[in-house]
Amino acid sequence: MSKDAVQTAETEATTPAPVDAGDAGYSKGLKHRHVNMIAIGGAIGTGLFLGAGGRLHNAGPALALAYLVCGVFAFFVVRALGELVLYRPSSGSFVSYAREFLGEKGAYVAGWMYFLNWSTTGIADITAIALYTHYWSAFTSIPQWVLALIALAVVLAINLISVKIFGELEFWFAIVKVATLVAFMCVGIFLLATRHKVGGETPGLHVVTDNGGVFPHGLMPVVLVMQGVIFAYAALELVGVAAGETAEPEKVVPRAVNSIMWRVGLFYVGSVVLLALLLPGSVYSAGESPFVTVLSKIGVSGAGDVMNLVVLTAAMSSLNSGLYSTGRILRSMAMAGSAPKFTARMNRSQVPYGGILLTCAVCVLGVGLNFLVPSQAFEIVLNIASLGIISTWVIIMICHLVFVRRAREGRLERPHFRLPGTPVTEIATIAFLLVCLGMMWNDEEVGRKTLLLIPVIAAALVAGWYALRRTTPENRPNLTK
Repeated sequence: MSKDAVQTAETEATTPAPVDAGDAGYSKGLKHRHVNMIAIGGAIGTGLFLGAGGRLHNAGPALALAYLVCGVFAFFVVRALGELVLYRPSSGSFVSYAREFLGEKGAYVAGWMYFLNWSTTGIADITAIALYTHYWSAFTSIPQWVLALIALAVVLAINLISVKIFGELEFWFAIVKVATLVAFMCVGIFLLATRHKVGGETPGLHVVTDNGGVFPHGLMPVVLVMQGVIFAYAALELVGVAAGETAEPEKVVPRAVNSIMWRVGLFYVGSVVLLALLLPGSVYSAGESPFVTVLSKIGVSGAGDVMNLVVLTAAMSSLNSGLYSTGRILRSMAMAGSAPKFTARMNRSQVPYGGILLTCAVCVLGVGLNFLVPSQAFEIVLNIASLGIISTWVIIMICHLVFVRRAREGRLERPHFRLPGTPVTEIATIAFLLVCLGMMWNDEEVGRKTLLLIPVIAAALVAGWYALRRTTPENRPNLTK
C-alpha cells in the first residue's frame, strides 16, 4: 500500500470529535484559579464539616478508611471525566458524552438523574442554611421557610449575573473552607505534639486503642456509612461542567483533577485521623460539627459561631454550584429536545437562565417542605439526592468504557491525560457504587424507603421520554461532526 493510501486510511479511521450545539454562546469567563477552587469546593463541603461527627460516632476511627476508599473511587470517576473533557470540552459535560457514546436515551437519563441530584441537594442546602442561621439568636424568630427562601433568592441572583461572578464566589467560598481546615489541622497537630489535654484526656494513639480500636463497632457500620461518604464527595464532577467555560481546558483540567487526590488525603482522611486521635468516637454526635466538639473541649470561645459560619458557607457554595451546573446540563439537553425548550434560553450575560430557574422552581417546593415538615426536610431530600449522584457516576464510567473501546477500534484518539487501569478501573468503580447503593437496604428507617423510590423514578423517566420523543428523534441528535 502506498504512503498516501496509508495516510488516507488513518484519516478516515479516526473520526474528529463532534460538536455539541449546546456549547455555543458561552463566555469562557472562568480562569484557572476558578476551576481549581471549584474542584476543591466540590471535594470539601457539609459532608465533612457537619456529617463527619455522626459518622465518627457510628463507625469510629475506621471512618478515615471509608473516606480513603470512597475518595479513590471518586478520583477514578473525575479522572475518567477529565479524559473525556480533554477529548472534547463541553458545558454539557457527561450528558454530552452520554449522547455521543450511549445515544439520546442515555443522555436523557444522565441529565434528568443529575437534575434530580442537584435539585434535591438544593432543597437540602436551603434547609441547612436556614437551620444554621437559626443557630444565632437574632434569627430564631424568623420562620425556617422564610430563611430558606431568602437564601435561594440571593444565590439565584448571583448565578444570573455572570459566570465570572459565580467563579469568584466559588473561589472565595473555597478559600474559607480550606483556610478553616488548615487552621484546625494546625491546632490538632499542636495538641498532639504538646499532649495538651482535650476534654480532660491526653490525645494520642491510646485514644483509639483504649476505646475499641479502629473498628469499635465492627465492620458493618463502616460499610453502612459508605453511602453518606460518597455523597460527601458529590460535586467533584463540576470540574467537567466548568471546563466548558474556560479558555484553556487542556491546561486547567489535568491540574485540577490531579490535585483532587492529595486534597482528599489531606483534608478528609487527615482531618478524620486527627479527630479520632483527639477524642473517642463516642464523644462526637450528628447534631454538632466534630470540629466544634474538639474546640469547645479545649475552651476556645466562639468556636461554635466560627464553625457555624463555615458550614453555612459550605451550604451556600453547594447551592451555588447546583444552580450553575444544572443550568448548563439542561441547556445541552434542551438543544436536543430532551428538556423543555425554555431551559435552552440564555440572557445577555451568556447565562442559561431557563435551566437555572427550573432548578429554582424545584427548590421552591423545598421551601414548602420546610414549611410542612421542617424537622424531616433535610433527611428526606438528602437520600433522594444520593440516588442521583450514584447514577451520574455510573454513567460517567460507562461512557468512558465505550470511549476507550472506540479508541481501540481506531475511531477516535485518546488524549495523553488518561484514566489508568482501564477497563478494570471502570468496572471496579461501577461495582463499588452499586454495592453501596444496595447496602442502603440495611437502613430500614431511611435507606430502604429511598431504594423503593427507584421504580417510581424509573416510571417517571419512561413517561417523560415518551412525552418528549416527538421532539427527540434519534436521527436529529444534538451533536454535529
